[in-house]
Amino acid sequence: MIYVLRSPLKLQDTLTSASVFLNTLTPKFYVALTGTSSLISGLILIFEWWYFRKYGTSFIEQVSVSHLRPLLGGVEKCKVWRNPLNLFRGAEYSRYTWVTGKEPLTYYDMNLSAQDHQTFFTGDTQQLKPEDTVMQKAWRERNPQARIRAAYQAIEMNHECAAAYVLLAEEEATTITEAERLFKQALRSGKREQRVQDQITTGKDINLLVYIKRRLAMCARKLGRIKEAVKMMRDLMKEFPLLGMLNIHENLLEALLELQAYADVQAVLAKYDGKLYGIAYIFILVDPAVIKPLIPALKTPYISLPKSATICYTSALLKARAVSEKFSPEAASRRGLSTAEMNAVEAIHRAVEFNPHVPKYLLEMKSLILPPEHILKRGDSEAVAYAFFHLQHWKRAEGALNLLHCTWEGTFRIIPYPLEKGHLFYPYPGCTETADRELLPSFHEVSVYPKKELPFFILFTAGLCSFTAMLAMLTHQFPELMGVFAKAFFSTLFAPLGFFADKMQSFMPSSFWHQLTRI
Repeated sequence: MIYVLRSPLKLQDTLTSASVFLNTLTPKFYVALTGTSSLISGLILIFEWWYFRKYGTSFIEQVSVSHLRPLLGGVEKCKVWRNPLNLFRGAEYSRYTWVTGKEPLTYYDMNLSAQDHQTFFTGDTQQLKPEDTVMQKAWRERNPQARIRAAYQAIEMNHECAAAYVLLAEEEATTITEAERLFKQALRSGKREQRVQDQITTGKDINLLVYIKRRLAMCARKLGRIKEAVKMMRDLMKEFPLLGMLNIHENLLEALLELQAYADVQAVLAKYDGKLYGIAYIFILVDPAVIKPLIPALKTPYISLPKSATICYTSALLKARAVSEKFSPEAASRRGLSTAEMNAVEAIHRAVEFNPHVPKYLLEMKSLILPPEHILKRGDSEAVAYAFFHLQHWKRAEGALNLLHCTWEGTFRIIPYPLEKGHLFYPYPGCTETADRELLPSFHEVSVYPKKELPFFILFTAGLCSFTAMLAMLTHQFPELMGVFAKAFFSTLFAPLGFFADKMQSFMPSSFWHQLTRI
């Protein structure tokens, strides 16, 4: 391979040739050039505007974030959590699809659930039983009917396969009553299998048992047996005190609010609104007989559980309920806020800072959809899940929504730059919009905070389109003048290159460049 290095003299000759070529171009060429540029930038502008109106983000910006930022190492990821009050697929999500023809769950959300089920129920055994192998494949199936067939296949292999009954209760049962019956069958099968093994030896057994009991409590709550559901949840939390990260207390809070047992709600909040005792997440547990002696030693609050919208807004609801019935904005502006009213307003501001999307759903400024199976803390998905179950409790407290309506926007004056600095919490994460779009269905308009202005690329393409269109019009109307202007512009543009070539020629002898050319 031969490498040829151009000398400054040859570079200058090239620039001279380019200048001659530009001088020979007619005004028609410049009209065509600027007109084509204007047309292309206009098409890009139209596409960018359509994409922004439909998806709420710039296409060029999204591609840049998705493909270029990972190469530069600037990816910000948000942790996704299991929704503690997620609905039943067969009895609730599927019924919605039958009625509306819309899919309430995204593939990303369902895929996360499949991974959860594999981890919870079949993930830690050294040697999988044949029915466990079938169930592992069942959770991964995309087709619901294929999952159901695999569950029946596992039951044929082992009539006591509790995980198979769980899948049928979640996906095949079309009513809550039927789902409850199948969960009870799963609980009986799980207990019989434990008696055969004489003890719980794996994390899979504990996870399966906790999951079934929790879903049975949720069935009782949905069927109106609320006191029974509360008892089941309390027993479950007492039996497995180290599983606090499963957020069973959020199920308990919702049930207690339905009973209007506000003193009990306050007691639960006092325990969970702050430091938690325990460990972060347990899927593989040792024998409970070994753990029980260690529980008194775990009285040091060394882990702070991330808050949730349920905790923050329930705390705000209790304080608002105490003053909202007699609250009047006009009276408060005249006499000022009392201590109780000030506490209620501060609690609302705290809740709104944690999740600013919730008030629009509670105040019915945005329409609700079915909540996803996974949520993003502080995101729109968490706001949908909270409001779906708790809107009725806010309506029941007379005046609470009025107090929320009068005060919630004041939060934004406290945190004018939420992405840079928070007040009571960490700065608001900037990755929530992307994660929420993956968790929520496409027909839902995702709430974005802080509200974005028009993306840069829309403004850029709009300016480019206008500028090139103006150049095309001027060139068409004043060809001679624009021709002189274009020649002057390109001459000025290439002047530094010519200056550089002259300097290189004066500093370096011609023999040096000749020798390099020969090499």
